[in-house]
Order: sequence, then C-alpha cells, then structure tokens
Amino acid sequence: MDEQVAIAVVGASGRMGRMLIRAVEESPQARLAGVTERPGHEWIGRDLGEALGGRANGVIVRDDPLDVFAEAQAALDFTTPAATMVHAEIAAQARLVHVIGTTGLEREHHERLAAAARHAVIVQSGNMSVGVNLLTGLVQQVAATLGPEFDVEVLEMHHRMKVDAPSGTALMLGEAAARGRGANLVDLAERGRDGITGPRQDGAIGFASLRGGDVVGEHEVIFAGPGERIVLRHVATDRMLFARGAVRAALWGQDREPGLYSMTDVLGFEAAGR
Repeated sequence: MDEQVAIAVVGASGRMGRMLIRAVEESPQARLAGVTERPGHEWIGRDLGEALGGRANGVIVRDDPLDVFAEAQAALDFTTPAATMVHAEIAAQARLVHVIGTTGLEREHHERLAAAARHAVIVQSGNMSVGVNLLTGLVQQVAATLGPEFDVEVLEMHHRMKVDAPSGTALMLGEAAARGRGANLVDLAERGRDGITGPRQDGAIGFASLRGGDVVGEHEVIFAGPGERIVLRHVATDRMLFARGAVRAALWGQDREPGLYSMTDVLGFEAAGR
C-alpha cells in the first residue's frame, strides 16, 4: 500500500478509544484522520493530543461523525450498540470501511449491519485477536468431531467495568461450537443457572461469566465427556492486541467489495472458522 490509509476513531476518550488511537499512530500504513466523542463531552473542540495529556497534534475532537467520516477511508468503532448503528448508517453513506468491535449486539443490530453492508465494507467481530479467531476454528472442529455425549460449557472472565454478559467473544465461541454440531446457538444456549434447575439439557451450550479486577479477557471452552475433559483456553494480557487487529482489518478492507466480513476473513482463517 503506497499511501497511508486515513482512519477515524469514534469514542476517543474511552479505554478502547485511546488504544485504537495509539494503534493507528503506531502503524506505518495508517494515519489518524479524526476522532469523535458524544455531544456535550468535555473533549469536544479540544486538541486530541492535549486532551490525552500530551502535546497538541492538530486533531480536533468533534461530535459529528459525518464530518469526520467524510475525511476518512475507515472508521474504528468500539462504542455501544446504539451508537454503532448510527455510525453504520453514516459509514454506508460515506462508503468507508467500518470496523466494529462493539459488544452486546443483538439480532436486530446484526440485521441492520447486514443492510448497511450492502453499501460499505463492514468488518465485525466479537474479538479482533489472532489467537481468539484461531481458537474459534478449533472449537468448531472439536465440536464437529466429538459426539453428543460431550457437554459444552463456555467460561469467560473480564474486568469489573464490563457492562455486558456473556462477552461477545464467549458468544462467538458458542456459535462456533453450535456450527460444529450443525445447529444454531439460539436453540442451545443456557446463559444463566440459578436455584434448582434440574439436570443439564442434552446438547445445551452453557455460559458462565465472571467479573472482577482489571482482567483483560480470559475464555475457556470445556468439552466434558465420560471420563475426560478437553479444555481450550485463551488469555489476553494486553488490550492493544484488539486495537492492532482493528487497524489490520481497516487496512485489509480497502478496495474490497461491500459486504459483511469477520476477522476470520481478515486473517485468512475462513475455512477453519466457519
């Protein structure tokens, strides 16, 4: 790629927003085209570098994503489901690559993203790391290989400030297990157990969510059968791996045909991950 790709970051002041800005600035193939924050935020109108506690860098924080997207070739979005839907409509109008790491998306949100993807490249994933996407492919393969006598449980732990459960990554892993068994996760998921629940349902895919401290992200998929267990595990220790993956997706999406893609497409794991 001869020229740097102009990338916008939405939600600049958030934990992931700051990481995304850093990842763009560290990439020799990208440049920061602009950033946004919600209307009324104290950063609006300020120089981004100064808002981050450093030197001025000439990037002014704005509250209108339309203005910022008009100057960008890609946008990185780790915000909220409601905000992401607004960004998806604007990204479709601007025909830029929309990279979405927002978690907590429901079926309605995915349907709206599919509609927006008719006009723009969207890369959406519950997790942008290479390791997790490789794990997803392994989970599908193991689920397809083992018989129904193996129960599937997905365990995840994140920092105390995470607001949604199960995590997007946990659901992605559960979907992989369901695909491996030729089923839909919505028909098999058990997302919480409390009290007298009775025996475990045959074929169920269970989820357990732990929250505490500053845990970046830990995920286990347990296949528990008669006399043995198989445990597949991924531990993230640095949030920057998600930010670097998002930048990689933004670069990959340039000159692609409009459509809804995932990190398995970006990383070339499509055969393993689906």
